[in-house]
Amino acid sequence: MENKADALSERFLNFGAEIIKLVKLLGNDPINKHIALQLFRSATSVGANYEEARGAESRQDFAHKMQIVLKEARESLFWLKLIQRSELLDKKEFEKHINENQQICDIVAKSVKTLKNNNIK
Repeated sequence: MENKADALSERFLNFGAEIIKLVKLLGNDPINKHIALQLFRSATSVGANYEEARGAESRQDFAHKMQIVLKEARESLFWLKLIQRSELLDKKEFEKHINENQQICDIVAKSVKTLKNNNIK
């Protein structure tokens, strides 16, 4: 049975893979290319930074790296919402990604808050 950290790692990996598929749909005109690259970088960085956090050298290091994960997840959410607002893709193509991204933000934000509260005590 997977532990929670492995399950979260797998979820972030799946999220990154789904975003790669979405980015391919955006095409190569200059505007779409810029947005696609920004989204690609931030969304795949979520999982990569989480893996770094899992190998943290201290609790403080782990908390710092989890804050980076949250920043990257929030940036990804921005780019997805920009695609939505700009109507660059069919709505059905990215609604599930926005939902998953929001859930990821919520999970990581809760972890960061817990880590901060535990460091205060």
